[in-house]
Amino acid sequence: MKKVLTIAGSDSSGGAGIQADLKTFSAHGVFGMSVITAVTAQNTQGVFAVQDITPEMIANQLDAIFTDIEVDAVKIGMVSQIDTIKVIAEKLRQYKPKHIVVDPVMVSKSGYDLLSPDAKEALIQELIPLATVITPNLPEAEVITGRNISTIKEMEEAAILIHSLGASAVLVKGGHLENDATDISYDGYEFTYYKGTRIVTNNTHGTGCTLSSSIASNLANECPLNEAISKAKEYIQLAIQHSFSIGKGVGPVHHFYSMYQKAGIQHV
Repeated sequence: MKKVLTIAGSDSSGGAGIQADLKTFSAHGVFGMSVITAVTAQNTQGVFAVQDITPEMIANQLDAIFTDIEVDAVKIGMVSQIDTIKVIAEKLRQYKPKHIVVDPVMVSKSGYDLLSPDAKEALIQELIPLATVITPNLPEAEVITGRNISTIKEMEEAAILIHSLGASAVLVKGGHLENDATDISYDGYEFTYYKGTRIVTNNTHGTGCTLSSSIASNLANECPLNEAISKAKEYIQLAIQHSFSIGKGVGPVHHFYSMYQKAGIQHV
């Protein structure tokens, strides 16, 4: 069994962050491990408080895993502080995992800042150059590039700019486009387009975490990058299509839909 590590924050409501990552890993048949960077108090209505884990404890978690277990891929999610980013980058340079998927989590769907403003440059300088692929949505790509992005052409331009910061490949997600749901990847040589059907639902909590964890799982399972992204796109679309109306706000996606369907488990 392949082993995949998530480095991210904990979501107390179970829809995003570490919890979504581990569910996604299990759905892909890989063994999931976690390094927790922050504990959040959140639910479907928003994020209400964040307590960061100390850099020393993050380093200890990373050492404990890498000195004992072979890691086939790493997914990085919420890393809110400069010192957190620096210690993660230092340890990843030390242990050199084969695949690193960076999901540059910056703002929650409810508008809560999950990356401190002064940490943006640290993320760009320390983590982007380590990425096998970085997966920004349009608002995140706008923060990284300093540009407004609202068209396919502008997504392509943003992908080129972000690639120039050192990532091996970039996936700019088009979920915030007006009429389209096309994602675009760029590896320094060519663009690949991943078209999708826009699903009208309020239940999209954890979509970014889930997509990036799916890509990491597929890379660990030795899929080429474009195939890893394509399979992840199919997986997240199905998870959104069969998402749950749980809570009073933005409900979570269904990480195990295909498995539940095969087992004859249905939720109405």
